[in-house]
Amino acid sequence: MSPNYITDEVKQLIGRETDWVEACDPVEQGAIRRFHQAVMDDDPIFWKVAEAAATRYGGIVAPPLFPLHAFRRPSGAPDPLNRVSGDPDFDGVTRDFGLGLPPVPIPLPRLLNGGNQVEVYQLARPGDRIRAKSKYVDIYQKEGKSGLLVFILVETVYANQKGETLLKALQTHILR
Repeated sequence: MSPNYITDEVKQLIGRETDWVEACDPVEQGAIRRFHQAVMDDDPIFWKVAEAAATRYGGIVAPPLFPLHAFRRPSGAPDPLNRVSGDPDFDGVTRDFGLGLPPVPIPLPRLLNGGNQVEVYQLARPGDRIRAKSKYVDIYQKEGKSGLLVFILVETVYANQKGETLLKALQTHILR
């Protein structure tokens, strides 16, 4: 019989939500340019001022998934990859499942990305201050072909400084 990792302590995490966290920098055109180039989307609404002004957006906007990548490390903050120097097995993957969510006390060693679902409500604009908050939506276990799997579902809501929702992302993490 497989162990039950969904203890009362783990169950109490379901529904737990963080406070709003604000990205260290406002949205700016240089970051939009780098992002649209990285995702290879050359739609003029991301970089051509005159063409973007003539659209329903009335100006330049960021690509839809931009808020997911707005939370860069601020200047002066420690680099998480510095752990490599003290731990040769560190691969850069951490169990930080959301912006400030407490860790899930499950001792399974492997972490897999189980996929993402994203709902886009509106696009970020230059000058926006992106905020986000995360919540454990569900934590459950299943028996897989290779053994026990624990699924951790985290929803993160991204909004601008006016409180307008930009997008919601549901990420599934799998521990095994």
